[in-house]
Amino acid sequence: MMLWQSVVGKLWFTILLLVTAVLTILMVLLLRFTEGNAIEEAESRLNSYANMAKTMYETHTDETSTYDYLQSLSNEFQINITIIKNGAKAWSAQGNRSGEINVATLLEEWSVEGLEKGERIVTEANYPASGQEQDPIEMIVVGVPLSEDYLTSSGIILYQPLSAVEEAAAETRRIIYLSAGIALVLTTVFAFFLSSRITAPLRKMRQAALEVAQGQFHTKVPILTQDEIGQLAIAFNRMRRELNRNISELNQEKEQLSHILASMADGVITLDRQGRILLTNPQAEEVLALLFYEEGQKPITGERKTLPVSLTPLFEQVVSAEKEELQELSVQGRSMAVLMAPLYAEEHVRGAVAVVRDVTEERRHDKLRKDFIANVSHELRTPISMLQGYSEAMVDGVTSSDEERKEVAQIIYDESLRMGRLVNELLDLARMEAGYIDLNLEEVDLDSYLERITRKFASFAREYDVTVELAKPGRGQIAVFDPDRIEQVLTNLIHNAIRHTNPGGLITVVHEQEEERDTFAVVDTGRGIPEEDLPYVFERFYKADKARTRQHGGTGLGLAIAKHIIDAHQGKITVHSRLGEGTTFHFTLPKQQGDKGK
Repeated sequence: MMLWQSVVGKLWFTILLLVTAVLTILMVLLLRFTEGNAIEEAESRLNSYANMAKTMYETHTDETSTYDYLQSLSNEFQINITIIKNGAKAWSAQGNRSGEINVATLLEEWSVEGLEKGERIVTEANYPASGQEQDPIEMIVVGVPLSEDYLTSSGIILYQPLSAVEEAAAETRRIIYLSAGIALVLTTVFAFFLSSRITAPLRKMRQAALEVAQGQFHTKVPILTQDEIGQLAIAFNRMRRELNRNISELNQEKEQLSHILASMADGVITLDRQGRILLTNPQAEEVLALLFYEEGQKPITGERKTLPVSLTPLFEQVVSAEKEELQELSVQGRSMAVLMAPLYAEEHVRGAVAVVRDVTEERRHDKLRKDFIANVSHELRTPISMLQGYSEAMVDGVTSSDEERKEVAQIIYDESLRMGRLVNELLDLARMEAGYIDLNLEEVDLDSYLERITRKFASFAREYDVTVELAKPGRGQIAVFDPDRIEQVLTNLIHNAIRHTNPGGLITVVHEQEEERDTFAVVDTGRGIPEEDLPYVFERFYKADKARTRQHGGTGLGLAIAKHIIDAHQGKITVHSRLGEGTTFHFTLPKQQGDKGK
C-alpha cells in the first residue's frame, strides 16, 4: 500500500500541511515586519544623521572643517550627503558608491517648496544616478531645510540605496528561513512518529480483521491504551466473540438442517424467484437426474441450475398464484408426488420449496388392495351364487329323485369346501404377511419325504393322464426345514403343474444338495406361462389362465403363500417358463437354519 493511501500517510501529510501553512503565514508576516522595521530604522537613522549634519553646518563657521566632518560621517556610515543652496547642489559626499542621486531630478519630483517652507521630508523613490545610463535605483531620501535667512530652497539631503538596508535584513531573513526549516523537519518527524503510534493499534486491528475474515475467530486484539483506540479494541474483541458465537450457531443449524435433509426419505428442492435451484438433498438429486434423463436433457450445474421442463409449469403456477400445488409424475416407471409451496420474504414471494415423494409403493398397495377386494368378491360370488341357487332348488322341491338331491348336495358341499379353502388360504396369507408364521425345523430324510409327496399325487395325476416322478431317489440325503410348510409348497407346485400339463405330459421333482443350500425344482412339460405374466405369478389372485384355473378350482393364492413360506426359511423361489415347452419352479433353502422358530 502506498504511503499516501495509508492512515499514517494521510495523518502525517495533514499535520505537515497544517504546520507548513502556519509556518508560511508566520514567516511572511515576520518578513514583512522585518523589512518594514529595517526601512523605518534606516529612515530614523538617516533622520538622526541629517539633524547632526544640520547642527554641524549651522553651528560651525568654518566650511572646510564642516565639510570634512560631513565627509567622515558619510564614509563612516556609508551614506550620501548633498547640500543644496538656492535650488542647486553646493556640496556632496559619496559614502555609498552604489549610485549618486541626480539633484535636478530630485528637485523636480520632490517639491522644493518643502525646503522653502522649512518642512522635513522623508521619502522612498527610484532615482536615476546622475550622469549615468542605468536603471533607476530605489533610494531612501531624508531632507532637512537650512534655517539661514539669506538662503531660499536650501537644505541638507541624506540618501542611501535601499539595497544597503536589505543587506542588513538579509541575515534576519536567513534566521527566519533556518528556523522554519528546522521547525518543518521537526514537525515531519513528530507527525510521522505520532501518526505511527496512533495507527499501530489500527494496523493490528486490520490484521485481526483479515484473520477473522479468513475464519480465525480466536484472534484477539491487544488493548494497549484506554483512549478511543483502546475502546475500539475492546469493541472489536466483543464483536469477534459475538461473531464467533453466531457463526458457530449458524454452522450447527446448517449441519443440523443438512443432516435432516439427508436423512429424509423425501426429496427437497429450494428455488429462487427465477426458478434456479438453490438447495437439494441427495434424494432430490436422484429424482432430478431421472427427470433430466427422461426428458433427454443434460442437467445444468452451477449457479444457473434450473428445474426440468416437466416441473417448470408447476413452479410458475405456485409463484403466480402464491399457494401450494400438488402434481404427480411418472418417472422411469415410478410414481412421484411433487408438493410445491411458495417461500416468502416478508410479504413478497422470493421463491418456492418442493417436496418430492416416491409414492410407487403406496400406489401399488392401493392397486393391490383394490385388486384384492375385487378378486375376493369375484372368487366368493360364484360359489355363493351356486350355493344359493342349488339351495333354492332343494327348498322349492325341484329335485324330486334321490339322485338329483344327492348330486345337488354334492355340489353344495364342493363349493363350501372351495370357500373354506379360500378363507383359510386368505387367513394364512394374512398371517404370513404380518410376520406371524411358525417354523418347526427338523432333520428330514429327503428320499422318503419326496417319495411320499409324489405318491400322494399318483391318483390325481392319472385323472389328467400325466406322470409324476422323482428324479434320482435313494441317495440318503438329510436336510433341515419345516416339513409341513415345505410339503405345502411342493404340493402347490405339483398340483399347479398337473393342472397345466397336457395329457401324456411329465412332471419331475428334482432335488440337488450343495455345500451351503438345498435346491428343489418342479419341472413340467406343460403349456408354459407367457413371458409378460412371469413377474406377477407370485402375487395374490394372479392367474395366467383364468378360465382353466377356475375350472379346476384354483384360488390364485397358492404361489403367494409358497413365496412367503420360502422367505420365512430365508430362501428364494424363482420361475422359468416357455410357451409350449413347459415351466420350472426352483426354490432354495439354506443348509443351516439360524433359529428354530419365528
